[in-house]
Amino acid sequence: MRIRSGIAFRLIVAILAACAVIFTGIFSYSYYCSRRLILKKIEENAHNLALRTVNRIEIVLRSVEKIPQNVAYAMEESSYTRDGLLKMLRTVVENNPEIYGSTISFEPYLFDRGLRLFGPYYYKPEGKLSFVYLDETYDYPVWDWYTTPRKTGAPVWTEPYFDKGGGNIIMSTYSVPFYRSIDGEKQFAGVVTADVYLSWLQDIVSSVKIGSTGYAFLISKNSIIVTHPRKELIMKATLRGIAEARNDARLVEVAREMMSGKSGFVPSRSIATGRPCWIAYEPVPSTGWSLGIIFPQGELMADVYTLSRIVVLLGCGGMLVLVTVIVVISRTITRPLRVLAGATDDIARGNLDFTLPPFGAGDEVGALASSFISMRDSLKRYIRELTETTAAKERMESELTIARDIQMSMLPKQSPPFPGRRELDIHAVLEPAREVGGDLYDYFFLDDGRLCFLVGDISGKGVPAALFMAMTITLIKATARQVTHPEEILARVNRQLTYQNDSCMFVTLFCGVLNTATGELSYSNAGHNPPLLVRRVNGIEEVAGASGTVLGIDEKAVYARGETRLAPGDALVMYTDGVTEAFDGEREMFSEERLKAAVKACRGESAGAIAACVLRGVGEFVGGAPQSDDLTIVVIRYAGGKG
Repeated sequence: MRIRSGIAFRLIVAILAACAVIFTGIFSYSYYCSRRLILKKIEENAHNLALRTVNRIEIVLRSVEKIPQNVAYAMEESSYTRDGLLKMLRTVVENNPEIYGSTISFEPYLFDRGLRLFGPYYYKPEGKLSFVYLDETYDYPVWDWYTTPRKTGAPVWTEPYFDKGGGNIIMSTYSVPFYRSIDGEKQFAGVVTADVYLSWLQDIVSSVKIGSTGYAFLISKNSIIVTHPRKELIMKATLRGIAEARNDARLVEVAREMMSGKSGFVPSRSIATGRPCWIAYEPVPSTGWSLGIIFPQGELMADVYTLSRIVVLLGCGGMLVLVTVIVVISRTITRPLRVLAGATDDIARGNLDFTLPPFGAGDEVGALASSFISMRDSLKRYIRELTETTAAKERMESELTIARDIQMSMLPKQSPPFPGRRELDIHAVLEPAREVGGDLYDYFFLDDGRLCFLVGDISGKGVPAALFMAMTITLIKATARQVTHPEEILARVNRQLTYQNDSCMFVTLFCGVLNTATGELSYSNAGHNPPLLVRRVNGIEEVAGASGTVLGIDEKAVYARGETRLAPGDALVMYTDGVTEAFDGEREMFSEERLKAAVKACRGESAGAIAACVLRGVGEFVGGAPQSDDLTIVVIRYAGGKG
């Protein structure tokens, strides 16, 4: 028997060819999937790392912004003296380590008619408090930190600059304009600033390390490099200029995207090494700057390349072993085995519709043929069941996603909700415990002077609760246009919800109507947690009374009306039981006492700050325990009649 016509040769060629195709396909697919999964994980980690770093920067910048904003507000709302201004500035700079310096600079001749410029400036060179007047030699009215807010009438962060004659360092300034009433007209009076020394930015950004060559950098709105491992580039080069000098069109596009405040994750080349990399970039909302993080491709994909080489070597070794085994047993292989080998090829290619000729039932080949048939049928059944299960799961997940989107779309999302209404400050937060939840809130004007608002909690969770919530909000909005008082609104909605309520679902609801001109508040409570009324001067009290049965159970239920009055500066804090009944790891509830303590800690702040205080308090109390119920907080701060 010649070797080229023998069964051993044919088996070697056929089986090795089939195995080579299978191995190549598996290897290629494995390499592709591994690379894609790693790249996806790198992109996710890059996005999370960029967001965490931006948030660290934002926390400092936001805390800095509040200080000149508060000072500007104080300048507009109260009288001041020279000594009072100096004392206030000194206190601001001394007690805020993140602020390098601060000034209150007035319009020429406004503070003192005999003095053209008046700009007291406290700053901390080398950590020691110093003071200087920004006078004619400095001429602050020509600096961007003064002219920009004067022109726009809005707070602004400046581009990084060297403050010659003032702080004498590279800094960025947050400027807030303030005004005064002159002859009954609101006129620009000056600017309150907070200067930030850029060295702390360098510390935050340089702490980001990716492998041995990955790093992070920061650019300004005009593409100026603010932080970078290469010191010679800081404040002396722009990312776009470097990209154009290298004729790197992709890096030019990255610079353009970063300057426009967008985020992304794209392949490029490292500014420092010129090697292939990925760049993740994320905007810094406060300043309009952008953070970039370099992820070196070679380092991050090294394990994939190594694993691929090992798999290739193992595959080659497996092929050699297979050839040896075939040569040894080839003389005992018969025709039925070749048929079964062909069936094996069909299974490897995914074809489960093969047929086998009849074999002897009492030998090994017959048993093997029966096993092949059983395996084929099992695989068919398994694939069919898996396909049906996967389709059902994907359909359910899609429906839940659509339900959540529809549910959240029915809630107010605009912030601030009523631009131009200075008499109100409203902030709402809803965090569902599952894909779709049962909490609801809404606020809308019945006319120009009356605000209707509500907070509720649907019994149950999931899609039924979402549908019941949508029906409740729709009924309330429709009813509120027809009746005057909150108890009438609840009574009508209750009758509608009770009608054909076979599922016996119900909703607790607090509904109020606030006269924004007088502060008069009328309300009615359908079994909901009583809100907290945060008085500007007299502490915190519950909005008790006017309580009735939950909606959707008893169509004959009657609801009472309660009335109170909000003074300017008072705030109304409404919530669901997901706040007070949040559990920690020991199954202890957050409780109303802790809620009142959290609200009291930030009672004089904005509606958003009060809501954030409560969320922070709940988060710190719960720790790592899973969220047990939907959590909703709505804060309405009343500032008085229209200004």
